[in-house]
Amino acid sequence: MRINKLLSNYGFCSRSETNKIIEEGRIQVNGKLAIKGQWVEKEDYILIDDDPLLPKDKIYIALNKPVGITCTAAKEVEGNIIRFMNYEEYIFPIGRLDKASEGLILMTNDGDLANKILESENNHEKEYIVTVDRPFDDAFIKGMSEGVEISGARTRPCIVSRISEDTFRIILTQGLNKQIRKMTKTFGYNVISLQRIRIINIKIQGIDTGKWRNLTEEELVELRSK
Repeated sequence: MRINKLLSNYGFCSRSETNKIIEEGRIQVNGKLAIKGQWVEKEDYILIDDDPLLPKDKIYIALNKPVGITCTAAKEVEGNIIRFMNYEEYIFPIGRLDKASEGLILMTNDGDLANKILESENNHEKEYIVTVDRPFDDAFIKGMSEGVEISGARTRPCIVSRISEDTFRIILTQGLNKQIRKMTKTFGYNVISLQRIRIINIKIQGIDTGKWRNLTEEELVELRSK
């Protein structure tokens, strides 16, 4: 695999940060300075700042993201999720939850698990509670559940149920950019609040806004089996 992927899988840093470290001449592979995009094997002798590269312990966190935080590891982005958490080890968000939304986001340093979760063909469920700007009728529920044309593509059928006259629950198996907001806009509604409450088997219950917890071993076993 490329050295960028190896460092990410080992939980050392992101793929983009690997390029910066290489440019600074801090990585050696079998006694020679590494180059960008270099192919490596796990058996290669890799040094970073003259210390052997070893896999770090894996980290799995469920965060209740507040409104106003951006799900990116890019340090130059104001209000990014990494700066918000100020976690002592390298972690990154699995997927995204837009800045105006709140709720569950998974954080990890496990690139393999992140890629598995993000593969849309796996049909992994994500559940949301959404409030719109005015009451809706049953035709709205039916139309949302059958799929909507947005950004030149039709969304997958999904599960939608009413909570109140202006609030609904929706379970998606895909993650198009601002999908729910665009879907509701198609029917003439604007989202007032959007909270993600579940990703696959991980639930937000018990996590206060802005707080986080480590996933349990039982949760991880089920997450990996999906």
